[in-house]
Amino acid sequence: MDPNEALRRIAFLLEWRGASPYRVRAFHTAADAARDLPPGPVDAAQAEQLRGVGPVTAEVIAQASTGSVPSYLARLMAEADPDARAGWDLAAASTGDCHLHSDWSDGGSPLEDMADAARAMGHQWAVLTDHSPRLTIAHGLSTERLESQLEAVAAVNARLDPDFRLLTGIECDILEDGSLDQDEDLLGRLDIVVASVHSKLRSEPEPMTARLLAAARNPHVDVLGHCTGRIITGRGRPQSRFDAEAVFAACAEAGTAVEINCRPERRDPPDDLLVQAAAAGCRFAVDTDAHAPEQLQWQSTGYARAARIGLGADRLITTWPLGRLLSSRSGRPRRQPPSTG
Repeated sequence: MDPNEALRRIAFLLEWRGASPYRVRAFHTAADAARDLPPGPVDAAQAEQLRGVGPVTAEVIAQASTGSVPSYLARLMAEADPDARAGWDLAAASTGDCHLHSDWSDGGSPLEDMADAARAMGHQWAVLTDHSPRLTIAHGLSTERLESQLEAVAAVNARLDPDFRLLTGIECDILEDGSLDQDEDLLGRLDIVVASVHSKLRSEPEPMTARLLAAARNPHVDVLGHCTGRIITGRGRPQSRFDAEAVFAACAEAGTAVEINCRPERRDPPDDLLVQAAAAGCRFAVDTDAHAPEQLQWQSTGYARAARIGLGADRLITTWPLGRLLSSRSGRPRRQPPSTG
């Protein structure tokens, strides 16, 4: 076990137990600092010189740097229930993230930085999903800007190691009539399409259901994003009302994954709908909806939620290898992953 793994696992187990987000974040911050340490033992005094590392995390780094399980982690693991261990195993099996934003729309970092952060986490792939044009507040991408972004993604992939690929994508608005906010031919060229509702979230259940059904059944759509639109922090926002049974049945039939959105203010869908989607036979995408590199660490919360309701890796497309991901939808053509040989 190395310091990065030990610190991440502690953060996960603390989060599972309901610890303060600030306490959890302290271990992720220390893991970021420890990631580039050279192999071999590091004493606690040295570790504490790293930015963002305090006495507790320094001791974890020192113990893990010798290859042993830190005493702090050993205690948490001994106290953890089987579901917590299953959640960690799912998080450790993660291969990618279907929902990332860059400064091309409302993210705060260049797409190169998002790709580098995903690769540093051990992902095999990540999908760049900046917003579509109607979401002007988020500087959504016109057809022309999306075309330019495809070239930028290709340039990033040309310099990255072949063991990681930044996939082309979009978070496409589901319009009031259920259509998608982007040129269909261009959508067909993307690797992954996340479709989400961002307007008229308090519509009556009937029109909202029709809107979500159209998206779930659209052959361009791979993932139904944050399906209720709820916000659970600050002033909050109530979840949209729709016929969940019908929508999840349509997702299951079409092979459209339901997103488990990991943003702390969303955690969407709520637990009761997550259970309902699982019972309907849906696939899921455990996505961070990250707008900055450090937010990629949020993914473990979604895997914890998946484990609590008994979902296995086969139902979670974010644990799939790249080839399976790109060939999983028969309704739209897929690019083949680059040869690594």
